[in-house]
Amino acid sequence: MYDFGRTVIAQPSKHSMPIPPTALLAEVRKPAILIVDDAPDNLGVLRSMMLREGYQTFVANSGERAVDIALRVKPDLVLLDVVMPGMDGLEACRRLKAHPATAPIPVIFMSARGETEDIVAGFDIGAADYIPKPLRMEEVCARVRAQLRLRRAHASQGFQADRLRTIVDSMDQGLLIVERSGRIQFANPACERHVGYPPHVLAGRNLAELLDGVDPMESRGTREVNIRCRDGELRAVDLSMTPLHTADGLFVALLHDITHHKQSEDALQRAAMLDPLTQIANRRQFDLVLDKEWQRAIRSSQPLSLVVLDVDHFKLYNDTLGHAAGDACLQRVAQALEQHAARPTDLAARYGGEEFVLLFAETPADAAARLADAIRLSVQALEAPNPRSPTSPWITVSVGVATIVPTQLDVIENLFVCADRAMYAAKAAGRNRVVTTVLGAAWDAVKSAGQPAVT
Repeated sequence: MYDFGRTVIAQPSKHSMPIPPTALLAEVRKPAILIVDDAPDNLGVLRSMMLREGYQTFVANSGERAVDIALRVKPDLVLLDVVMPGMDGLEACRRLKAHPATAPIPVIFMSARGETEDIVAGFDIGAADYIPKPLRMEEVCARVRAQLRLRRAHASQGFQADRLRTIVDSMDQGLLIVERSGRIQFANPACERHVGYPPHVLAGRNLAELLDGVDPMESRGTREVNIRCRDGELRAVDLSMTPLHTADGLFVALLHDITHHKQSEDALQRAAMLDPLTQIANRRQFDLVLDKEWQRAIRSSQPLSLVVLDVDHFKLYNDTLGHAAGDACLQRVAQALEQHAARPTDLAARYGGEEFVLLFAETPADAAARLADAIRLSVQALEAPNPRSPTSPWITVSVGVATIVPTQLDVIENLFVCADRAMYAAKAAGRNRVVTTVLGAAWDAVKSAGQPAVT
């Protein structure tokens, strides 16, 4: 049995009827009141009244006993007499408020002292209310109910605040509270994973400092941005800016790391631009780069050269050695071509079948002719056997070159047509050679003659 002051709580014996769990839960949820008074009559009356109100009750007849019981049972409210021998109510309240476990418990003073300084002293110590004696029981019950409602409201608010804090701290997304000026007021722990800065370092900084040339306040909604991390790395994130519906003009900024998504997207884009067999650029990438370099050449008035080549007698090669050997041969040819596309603006691509193209920006006709012949010789130097070729015992290529300084009046398709015709002219002239032509004033002559000059 446990004795808390004058209230005795008996534990059920093993012969007692079992108590339903719901009944136990209801009992636990009853508010607990600690009544402290050195007058037995007052204790008895108050205890009976609190029991009728449905509260659990604990009683103490001294300040020392009240502090001891409060630390053990953590009541929901303390009704505390001020004038008591030994430790009075003021000192008992001071000790309760000094201890973290009992500090949140509301204390209602009961006292015959009604002077203003006594009431003020009670509130200064931390009392929640002050009831003058003699007590009016209906008033006591009303004040107790009011304080318990406040306590439940505060507890609920504290629970919700703790729950919200747990949610925010557990988020994968970085969450920032940002002022209209862009200044960061708050950052959750996930922000450190996104940008490398701990929350206390982010607070006070301007969000624009972290973004790569983007004003975070210029638009709302979600957009993809690059954010500069603590180590200087730029990381792709989705940034969402949402205004809080408050008068202080705050915004919630969410950071969602899309680095892996971007890497996968970039990998897919690269794969879409590569020929799967030779692993050099495919026709799609060639068309895109040709259009870009064509426009750049128009602006700069610089020459643009295109090389088109075809593997000689490749059908005979496939028929003799098989398609697997043919695939391996095309891979070796592609590697040889790639070595000649040395500058960032150069491009070697497989155009289709055994046909390849190379694009050289800012390259005049004579330099393009030299490059084309070096390419032809590098393929021949592979010494890939072509047993049935009437041209050479090795794999060879026929090469056509076209050069132009384009203007707005020129048509981009003519560059490829001219280079393609030059390549067929090389085949007609005996294969394993280079034929070059220059577009512009010579284009009309090329069209009328039908055959570029062999070089």
